[in-house]
Amino acid sequence: MKLIVYLAMFLLFLGCNYSKQRDTKTTEIDFLKTKPNHLTSSPGETEKLKVAVSAIITPRETLNYYKDLLNYITKELNYEIEFKQRKTYEEVNELLFKNEVDLAFICSGAYVIEKDKNNIELLVVPISNGKPFYQAYIIVHESSKITSFEELKGKSFTYTDPMSNTGKLYALKRIKDLGQNEDAYFKSTMYSNAHDNSMQLVAKKIVEGATIDGLIYDYAAKYYPEKVKGIKIIEKSENFGIPPIVVPTELDAITKQKLKKIFLEIHQDSVGKKILDKLMIDRFEEGKDENYNSIRKNYVYTKQ
Repeated sequence: MKLIVYLAMFLLFLGCNYSKQRDTKTTEIDFLKTKPNHLTSSPGETEKLKVAVSAIITPRETLNYYKDLLNYITKELNYEIEFKQRKTYEEVNELLFKNEVDLAFICSGAYVIEKDKNNIELLVVPISNGKPFYQAYIIVHESSKITSFEELKGKSFTYTDPMSNTGKLYALKRIKDLGQNEDAYFKSTMYSNAHDNSMQLVAKKIVEGATIDGLIYDYAAKYYPEKVKGIKIIEKSENFGIPPIVVPTELDAITKQKLKKIFLEIHQDSVGKKILDKLMIDRFEEGKDENYNSIRKNYVYTKQ
């Protein structure tokens, strides 16, 4: 009952427009309509690149976040972009498994799960603040007297997604470290489906704590400080392998190499550098799968 009440309050805060967006299973944006200047070729003259993005942030914000980068790719390749979103990380992984997308931006936890099934390949990773790593942030309201994860026991808490490393797995690891059981640790839990949703839930005191992607928090703090107003970070995790850009194993080698070349060289282009600066990305590099071993270890550890 408490979970239902929390969820109802949350939807009320976000409003009807957002609810309608989330009720739609797939959001597909035609970049020929949103950016017609350099994607005006006649039918048959451009190839189509199908791109999926995990719901790290809400649909509208995701489009804003990735739009310039994807448009850069369309210009370099002369490809039409078919942009797909799903509500959960599992659904994006399913698109990769079925070879229904050519490129995907996914969460580190989802990467580990799908990579270990040999369904995807690591294409490139972003370098942020000079490193291919990121952290989970545990947050509470700034007025809260809670100062540690231990003090969240018996409180209401929100996760992002069942597969999310920073949005769930890290919190499960902390509970396990304390010798506690996940089902009994929090008074109530819910899934927000996006890290910025989790921040809103805490800021509006709908839940008492959340675990979120530190990159998303830092991005919001820089460009949309009002979105982190009322939020206090009480803990930061160790470093984890950063959310990667992946391709399905069956993607043809030529397309794969074209995409990799664009990502690896984008920072050398003046326009591309501005796009990366806005995204708080230094550059892209070929990733190392070993950087995700700590996540694999935690995944196994929390299942024991």
